[in-house]
Amino acid sequence: MLTAEQNETLTRIGPGSSMGKLLRRYWQPFAAASELDDKWTKRVRLLGEDLVLFRDRQGRRGLIAEQCPHRRASFAHGIPTEQGIRCPYHGWEFSAEGKCLNQPNEPDNCAFRDKVTTDAYPVEELGGVLFAYMGPEPRPLLPRFDGFIAPGAIRMMGRALLPVNWLQIMENSVDPIHTEWLHGHHYEFQKEQEGVKVAISAKHEKIAFNEFEFGVTKHRLLAGHSEDSDDWRIGHPIVFPNMLAVGNGDEASRYYSFQIRVPVDDEHTLHLWYNAYLPPKGIDVPARLTDRLHTYDVPFRDADGEFIVDNVDGQDMMAWITQGAIADRTRENLGASDQGLAIYRRMLRRELKKVEAGEDPMGLVRDPVRNQCIDLPNERKKHHNSDGFASFMLRTHAKYSPIAQDLVRIFE
Repeated sequence: MLTAEQNETLTRIGPGSSMGKLLRRYWQPFAAASELDDKWTKRVRLLGEDLVLFRDRQGRRGLIAEQCPHRRASFAHGIPTEQGIRCPYHGWEFSAEGKCLNQPNEPDNCAFRDKVTTDAYPVEELGGVLFAYMGPEPRPLLPRFDGFIAPGAIRMMGRALLPVNWLQIMENSVDPIHTEWLHGHHYEFQKEQEGVKVAISAKHEKIAFNEFEFGVTKHRLLAGHSEDSDDWRIGHPIVFPNMLAVGNGDEASRYYSFQIRVPVDDEHTLHLWYNAYLPPKGIDVPARLTDRLHTYDVPFRDADGEFIVDNVDGQDMMAWITQGAIADRTRENLGASDQGLAIYRRMLRRELKKVEAGEDPMGLVRDPVRNQCIDLPNERKKHHNSDGFASFMLRTHAKYSPIAQDLVRIFE
């Protein structure tokens, strides 16, 4: 259990907060690059700040505070220029770096103009996703994790804006036991009510966690499995601070899965599912599948307002949301099976202290050579995907993807 003060420290992410300072040291994904293909601006709320993403007339992207520093009108309705964007209210022009470039109808006073600035953050694209860096300079490199740069991959990204704090979603990732129950026995119970008997749950004999350069790997030994199994020997990583990576496939084909929990504000999280699929050699893949990032929304409630729990990710979202907007950790009672939570919370507190001391937290990349491709430790023969690609696809968020059936045809 945590004290109320400890819970506040780990969950509050706004500007100036301890956790906000830590999270701002990492590049955060917030949109698909294609979202600006047919429009000039997009409202963004990220780490407690209201921002506007825009592209100028040269196609360069900027991310600045939503309200103009002149009279506070929104740049969401701004006018793109060659060098930046103009406020629609009085035409003041700002660059992607937040500098005021032009003040129509004002005397040409560079001293006044140079004094007027707005918050602005660097934006970079990787694998069809836009990332923002909101921390101090010098900024680290945007990490080139394996699945984001795999050549020839079919890429898709699901998204859901969830009414919960980021931490309770991340703590789900260091809790292997929940899969036995939420995605096993609970799913079996759902099917039982439909008159269908299934048996997919497997008892956890052992769980373990090992810290590595970019976070911690999660391991499980399931009943009837050997310690040579990938689930136990390799596991899969929680990439600090807010990403889960899951691998799968074999030598013929490979696919990567990432779940990224992006804090919008204290009580909302943008949950992103990013998947990259490398088709088997010799398979003819239509260009329409590889020439873009395919995006889609993942619902968590049905038309009656009930939670959708017929798939793995819907089950997870139900469990996260029913804890409340910010879980009250002063009332929890942790057991031996919750060792992953204890490890992850200790890591958070340790890295918070580093930032407070002016040091880099773990996992920042500053060496371009190291950043050419970062291969994450990941299992390939994952037990939970052992019932076949098509079956697993239809039991996850991927069922909502516009290319789900295309992927089934390619990989089955």
